Parts: sequence; structure tokens; C-alpha cells
Amino acid sequence: MHMRHTKLLNLVNREKRISVAALARELGVSEVTIRKDLTILEQKGLLRREHGYAVMITSDDIANQLSFNYERKHRIALRAAETVHNGETVLIDSGACCTLLAEELATNRRDVTIITNSAFLATFIHKQPNAHVLLLGGEYQNESQVLVGPMVKKCASDFRVDKIFVSADGFTESGFMSDNLMRAETIHALAEQATQVIVLTESSTFEETGVVVAFPLSEVQTLYTDENIDDRFIQLLHENDIHVYTVPLEEEA
Repeated sequence: MHMRHTKLLNLVNREKRISVAALARELGVSEVTIRKDLTILEQKGLLRREHGYAVMITSDDIANQLSFNYERKHRIALRAAETVHNGETVLIDSGACCTLLAEELATNRRDVTIITNSAFLATFIHKQPNAHVLLLGGEYQNESQVLVGPMVKKCASDFRVDKIFVSADGFTESGFMSDNLMRAETIHALAEQATQVIVLTESSTFEETGVVVAFPLSEVQTLYTDENIDDRFIQLLHENDIHVYTVPLEEEA
């Protein structure tokens, strides 16, 4: 994403509703340029346009998650993408960081196959030049735009991959948590088809809890997060043989 788009999103999320004229002044570009930017960001589902204004999305879906701390999430995704090679097949969960990982793979890798239960992810990357997505069937959850239930597990049973990249809604000493029982059960079932479970999440997740533990610490091999993660969590993760990789909060000079 263009750096101007990131700054634009930050302004919209700060102000909740902001005029095209104000955005043009703040960003030092023409209103024509801002309107083009807003069209791109609206098509991605990252904001909503009204006549002469840009408006923050207020729902709890993935698009709304993507609009906050976009660059931080993007850096986490880029760091995780370094582990995926051309020609590889990977499982990818729903979630903001995971969606950006899929976008990176579909843009800058060749012949990578992405298996997912996230309809949002599949739609988000479908125009990327190297997008090759297998969307697993199941019961559709409208708000999160994912497919869940036993049919998803059945669809995935024919695959065997090295890596599954998953998100998290919270954390306890027992493991990484999810806010939804059916999503947790589904992604845990998908992880049975992978050798490595890799978590992608911002450090703020470690200050939250969830409804259910999706992945006990004993089942996770690697975490990608930002450098704001507290040392006590890093120590706990290391004690459980989990590799921790962090990215900077801000873009390095």
C-alpha cells in the first residue's frame, strides 16, 4: 500500500469522518488525487465514502481490523512471508495479518497455493497477479466471512502442508485464544494438516483474552509480532520452545 494511503487511513480513523478537502490539505495533494485514493481504499473495504467525505468503518470485520495500524500489520506479514518459497502450498487463517500475508504471497511469489477458509481473504487478493487460492467449503459466518464446521475439515483432509499461518484474538498462559468457538475448532482442525503452526498477531493481542484457547502453547512453533510485546510474554514463549520474531513499530530509517 502507498504510504499516502496509510496516512489517509490514519486520518480517517482518527477523525471518524473527514472531508476530501481536509484530507487534501493534510496530505499535500489535490482533491482529485484524494478521490482516486478513496476509490482504491473503498474497493478494499477499508473505509466508506459519503458525498465529499471519507468515513471510518465501524464494524468488527477484517476490513475494519486492517484499517488500524496497517503498516505494523503489513511489516508482520512481510516478515512471515520470508519463510514461504516459490511453489509452496500453505494454509492461511482469517485475520488482518494473515490476509496481508496472503496478499504478499499472491503478489511477489510464484506458484504459491493458498488454502484457506476465509472468503474475505480470497476476495481481497483475487486481482493479484499470482493469486492461486483454494477456498474450503463449509458453513458461512457472515460477520467474519469465514467458513466453519466439519465440512471444512473434510475438505482439508486431502492436503498436507508444511506451514499454517494463524491469527489470535487473545492470549493466556494456556495459549492463543479465539473469540469464536466454531472458528477456533475449525482452524485447529486445519492445523492438523500442517507440520508447523505459525501465529501472526500484533503485540496488543497479548493484553486481551478470548472465548476459547485455539492453540495451546505446545502446538505452536513460531510467532511473528511487533517489538512492543512485553518481555514476560517472550520469556514464556521461549520456555515453551516457540520462536519469536518481532518487527519495529515504526518504519526504520
